[in-house]
Amino acid sequence: MNQAKRAEIFRRLQSIDPHPTTELEYHTPFELLVAVVLSAQATDKGVNLATRKLFPVANTPEKILALKEDGLRGYIKTIGLYQGKAKHIIQTCRILIDEHGGEVPADRESLEKLPGVGRKTANVILNTAFGQPTIAVDTHIFRVANRTKLAPGKTPLEVEKKLLKFVPDEYKKNAHHWLILHGRYTCMARKPKCSECVIADLCEYPVSQRPT
Repeated sequence: MNQAKRAEIFRRLQSIDPHPTTELEYHTPFELLVAVVLSAQATDKGVNLATRKLFPVANTPEKILALKEDGLRGYIKTIGLYQGKAKHIIQTCRILIDEHGGEVPADRESLEKLPGVGRKTANVILNTAFGQPTIAVDTHIFRVANRTKLAPGKTPLEVEKKLLKFVPDEYKKNAHHWLILHGRYTCMARKPKCSECVIADLCEYPVSQRPT
């Protein structure tokens, strides 16, 4: 795929959604951090249902620590892997208080030292909370990048590096959101909605494999 085609893809995605953002509900970087940790192998809808009950009661490291692990589990037990996530969030709260003054750090190295925070989660925080031009490659973005040939790669890191190289600078800040929403609602895994896709004529997914 050439660079002109890539630029046109993002121009069109921008035209239908000029101000994309995460579907996770949050008001502070800390709330976003908790929500993203909870979202691993879970739906944003399911996370939002839990955090709508949790955040009015505890939305700071200090308040979540006061709940203790058992108390936190009560709020997030509807989410998959909730026991491990509760443990990680409690550990993260202690680190934030002890090492960062209770604030979420805005650098990758510090974020990736937090329990339950890997590269993808760090990229989400850096991009969504702090406006940095990072791209978090989840299953949706990995699929879209490979299927369209926008930035094909065998691993999420390879796809991320190619996207950072190929996405025009003016689209980099929002690229993560456009691609994840496109993968979630249009370029779906089993039955992509090619007939409704705004970039179908730019996509390099073989026509013979597209659903009719």
